[in-house]
Amino acid sequence: MPEKATLKKARADKRAGKAPSTQAGEFVHEEIEHVREGKHGARSTKQAIAIGLSKARRAGVPLRPPKSGRARTRRSAERAYEVGQHRRKPRAPSRARGRAISRALRREPHRAASHRSLASQAHRSAVKRGPRARSAAARKAVRTKGPALRRAAARKAAATRRAR
Repeated sequence: MPEKATLKKARADKRAGKAPSTQAGEFVHEEIEHVREGKHGARSTKQAIAIGLSKARRAGVPLRPPKSGRARTRRSAERAYEVGQHRRKPRAPSRARGRAISRALRREPHRAASHRSLASQAHRSAVKRGPRARSAAARKAVRTKGPALRRAAARKAAATRRAR
């Protein structure tokens, strides 16, 4: 079950007219925090992200299942989406199953939420989208950053260039 604060942030994003993927980002962020806190682990960064997206779907965020991927993954995403679109509370697994899931996840490694693994996952994902999408994302970042943050980013870039 997502935390109340996460649901509140996602609802605020929805009211602000933001895209479903932005609303789902709150759930993914919560999941990454859980892995960092040690509540549970994940085998990979992708798994941590997938858990967050599944939670978002169950909470009613209208996130479509992925177009590509394994049939099993798509099916589980469709199921979570269906559950989330009907305004009834999803049935929790039995206590024994819930405990078994928690224990299994706690045994998984926690490096999936490290800065390095998250950065490399973001990089891989961006490379797949191609140079045009990357450049568009950078242009949007410039527009939404504001003068103070833009200045800080420019200083950081200059320092990086000097270091090389």
